[in-house]
Amino acid sequence: MASDEPRTGDETTILLAALQSHRDVMLWKLEGLTDEEQRRALVPSGTTLVGLVKHLANSEYGWFCETFGRPHEPLTDLSQDLEADMRAAPGETTQGIVDFYRRSWAAADAAVRELGLEAVGTSYAGTTVSMRWVLVHMIEDTVRHAGHADIIRELIDGGTGHHVPKA
Repeated sequence: MASDEPRTGDETTILLAALQSHRDVMLWKLEGLTDEEQRRALVPSGTTLVGLVKHLANSEYGWFCETFGRPHEPLTDLSQDLEADMRAAPGETTQGIVDFYRRSWAAADAAVRELGLEAVGTSYAGTTVSMRWVLVHMIEDTVRHAGHADIIRELIDGGTGHHVPKA
């Protein structure tokens, strides 16, 4: 938890702040790197920093919007390749992917605030889920991928850290 996250308040405020803290980490991991470095695959799976950001953007739109029948931008087509959302496609810019991620945050946060934690929706797998579960799941997923990003960043230039340092 970053030092400026709220430690008191309602459940929605605390959970959204925790998610935002790790969203910020994901973008911080891109800072100061060239486009080539942001797209460099240094592990056997082919995972890249920009690929992780793209995946999380698709995940936020999918879980917070698609699950609850809310409008969202087109998601990456996974019908032919289940890993397509983990890579920048030809012609996709890093800035475009970052902007897509930021827009997914706004849509996700609006869904949480407008629908509330008790709202229920249907996941891509057909299971009923609550907004509370989705929010906790996305915190888990974002933290997991922030850990991946930390390892990739360390392999690129030795940079490490689990939260954005205060300026």
